[in-house]
Amino acid sequence: MSTDAIELALVEVIRELITLKRGNRKSKKLWVRSWIGRRNQLGISDTLLKELAVEDTSSYINFLRINEEMFNVLLQKVAPKIQKRNTMMREALPAKLKLEVTLRYLATGDSYKTLQYIYRVGKSSISEFVPEVFNAIFEELKEYIEVPREKSKWNKIIDGFNSLWNFPNCIGAIDGKHIVMECPANSGSNYFNYKGTFSIVLLALVDHNYNFTCIDIGSYGSNSDGGIFAKSALKKAIEEHVLDTPTDSVILGDDAFPLLPYLMKPYARRNHLTEREKVYNYRHCRARRIVENGFGILSSRFRVFRRPITLTPENTIQLVKAAFALHNWIRKNGKNPNSISVDIEDTETGRLLNGSWRNDTSPTGLQNLETILQRNSNTEAKDKRNSLADYFVGEGAVVWQNRMI
Repeated sequence: MSTDAIELALVEVIRELITLKRGNRKSKKLWVRSWIGRRNQLGISDTLLKELAVEDTSSYINFLRINEEMFNVLLQKVAPKIQKRNTMMREALPAKLKLEVTLRYLATGDSYKTLQYIYRVGKSSISEFVPEVFNAIFEELKEYIEVPREKSKWNKIIDGFNSLWNFPNCIGAIDGKHIVMECPANSGSNYFNYKGTFSIVLLALVDHNYNFTCIDIGSYGSNSDGGIFAKSALKKAIEEHVLDTPTDSVILGDDAFPLLPYLMKPYARRNHLTEREKVYNYRHCRARRIVENGFGILSSRFRVFRRPITLTPENTIQLVKAAFALHNWIRKNGKNPNSISVDIEDTETGRLLNGSWRNDTSPTGLQNLETILQRNSNTEAKDKRNSLADYFVGEGAVVWQNRMI
């Protein structure tokens, strides 16, 4: 053993002895509570989850949101980053257990106290390692959520929107959400938003297949919703041509976003719309619906977003990044039998058949951005939208569109 390794081991032993001495002086309690000490025999990791993996794979997926094969692949990826060394005084928690606890937290949003009892791991330990696992997951899976920086990749998305959603030159649909948190300590009014909750703001761009290609998170909830996109890294990257997006390509947004040459929004419904404008709005909203489905699938899979998050803002950001990277990884690699269905449009009757994610109550942990009133839109942007509207009632018309408006 090298000199450095010996010194590190001695430091660890001294730290453990000091902690033990302080604990004995304060309360004379046992080093490990008896019921926690029986973790390997009675904890859910070594009992129920092993049974589900063998006897009921669907329930295993429901419990952790991924199947056993994918869990093992993910564990192999993150284990080197989250596995600690054993010491003379204490055996380190297994990386497998840490990953299971973290995935269950994402799946349910259960409190650390609840997870403490079912996994037989101290709440304080959970609060320490869960953010570490978030970081490890994102670092290992971030390639699944990186923004395309080549025209060939953008063109693949454009082809997808054109073939699946009949919208030309579209490189993504954008939406924004307030990620609701419990009031952060010592934060003043930074995170207090106009809805009366505390939040950080997320902007997300979604491709034609419900995958998130870009997330921009961290703005204070107190910031004006109308100014969130204006200050975003995504807007800056597009306008400075960092992303190498194809000429005349567009992003689709709702009324929370401005009308720009590269960002289309529907015609304002407060005006009397012509049939041409109604057709445009239908075609626009039909294609943009994929971002609504994307968030719906995400919050159905990871129900931590269905209630206010109880972590610090810094750890909430890590949670979001990990969850979105996992979402993409599961969609691109998963073969889950109980996958979450998306909305289906019946073009014969004009009805929208709701996906399974809509069966859940609306998530209180995700709130929409407010509508902004834009009185002086860019002339170039207006011309581009008008050109698209002409295309949709001309050579780009689809036979069912008039039944849907």
